[in-house]
Amino acid sequence: MAQKGVQLDEETICCSICLDLLKDPATIPCGHSYCINCIKTHWDEEDEKKIYSCPQCRQTFTPRPVLVKNTMFAVLVEELKKTGLQAAPADHCYAGPEDVACDFCTGRKLKAVKSCLMCLVSYCEQHLQPHYEAAPLKKHKLVEPSKKLQENICSHHDEVMKMFCRTDQQCICYLCSVDEHKGHDTVSAAAERTERQRELQLSRQQIQQRIQDRDKDVKVLQQEVEAINGSADEAVEDSEKIFTELIRLMEKRSSDVKQQIRSQQETEVSRVKELQEKLEQEITELKKKDAELNQLSHTEDHNQFLQNYFLLTCLSETVYLPKIQPFFLQHFNGVKKAVSKIKDKLQDILCKEWTNISRTVTEVDVLLSKEPTKRAEFLTYSRQITLDPNTVNTRLSLSKGNTKITSQTIEQSYPTHPDRCTDRHQVLSKQSLIGRCYWEVEKGIGGVSVVVTYKDNDTVKEKFGCNDKSWALDFFKCRYEFRHNNITTSVSGPQSSRVGVYLDHSAGVLSFYSVSETMTLLHRVQTTFTQPLYAGFHLYGPVGNTVELCGLE
Repeated sequence: MAQKGVQLDEETICCSICLDLLKDPATIPCGHSYCINCIKTHWDEEDEKKIYSCPQCRQTFTPRPVLVKNTMFAVLVEELKKTGLQAAPADHCYAGPEDVACDFCTGRKLKAVKSCLMCLVSYCEQHLQPHYEAAPLKKHKLVEPSKKLQENICSHHDEVMKMFCRTDQQCICYLCSVDEHKGHDTVSAAAERTERQRELQLSRQQIQQRIQDRDKDVKVLQQEVEAINGSADEAVEDSEKIFTELIRLMEKRSSDVKQQIRSQQETEVSRVKELQEKLEQEITELKKKDAELNQLSHTEDHNQFLQNYFLLTCLSETVYLPKIQPFFLQHFNGVKKAVSKIKDKLQDILCKEWTNISRTVTEVDVLLSKEPTKRAEFLTYSRQITLDPNTVNTRLSLSKGNTKITSQTIEQSYPTHPDRCTDRHQVLSKQSLIGRCYWEVEKGIGGVSVVVTYKDNDTVKEKFGCNDKSWALDFFKCRYEFRHNNITTSVSGPQSSRVGVYLDHSAGVLSFYSVSETMTLLHRVQTTFTQPLYAGFHLYGPVGNTVELCGLE
């Protein structure tokens, strides 16, 4: 409580002119106190008018009051000085480069706490007090401190701009309304603010609804990410199992072939070695026989020679051996050829099936379709669209093979048809639009509403964009607007006489682009289309205004 009292005393004994502790304080008739020198200087400036006022409450006095030192305040100030009270405000109270400064402060300026839209002046806490105390000032409009107060002054007439010209969409002063804006649709700035405030609330509702919708979309997309990741992990796991089984099968077949080859190798080597042993045994016997015959050939006794000759020359039965030609023996080459043939077949199968597998991977059906980014990519979805003569309003004429309409003063002689747009200058396309489509529109001298809509009698009769069955982009010379369900949204983007429309019916995507040297997205709709869609137009502006469906190569 003591601390609060000191703070109150500090505020009370500060001079609102110099913002310092009172020096030789004097109390004037209204009850406010100032330094004697400060109030004298202030009243000296008012001597010519002979009317003297209080800087705080603006109460006036005539004649000039006699100033007398307030001894009680003087004693109080001295006592507070002894307690170490600092007169100057804390540094954080002074205005920095980024702050709005008080326009009344002299010397080092304090931060402004409010700006007055009537006075076009910013005030600190002390200099603002008259606006709370003086009855005429209480009616002034106080706002948060602003550096842009001078923007409320008309540059031509140096008057506060309190009016708004709806014709030129700008703030003006009263003199402007009877001068260069004479005859224009003008209202008070407050009235225009009130109307725009209602529109602002509608825009906020729309934005909040879109936020809710986008939150839902984000959750759906998160679920889609989880589903994609789960499906991909499952596919990888299954693929690894299948290829592992194939590898195991190939390894088993390789092992079987190897085992068969080794078994056959052992059999054939055993047969060959058995024959080899027989041949070697026959060779041994023949060598022995040859030695005996050689010895017999040297026998001198004729009788002995003849007796042994018939015994030794009688040869044993020779081992049968087919004629061997090593050059022509293939051994296991046939097996190699057979395995190579299987390899070639498997490679062919894998190459063919791998293409199918790769295509299947790239054609995975996910939630989002990829929208093109370059005009050449958009043109791959270009669609030839013509306008339906049975829907065109009688104030519009068709030309260029029913791809162009022109507004006319004279009604055209079209036959009666239930689909005809009778109340508004509108027309629909003959073709319904499904899948992915892209088309471009070139506008003439006036405004045009480029439309995508369902087709029924109610939709044809209403203004496009004023229900939940049609989506309309209005583009004029200097601005764009998007309208759906009777809610209009301002759209920013580069000005162009040509607009491109991209539709992905199944994905629920509808995008409008400004087409020039580059393509700039103006507005995108993400929804669910439940019926076939039709292109359409609504013409604004003067007679002779046109809109044309562009031929795309």
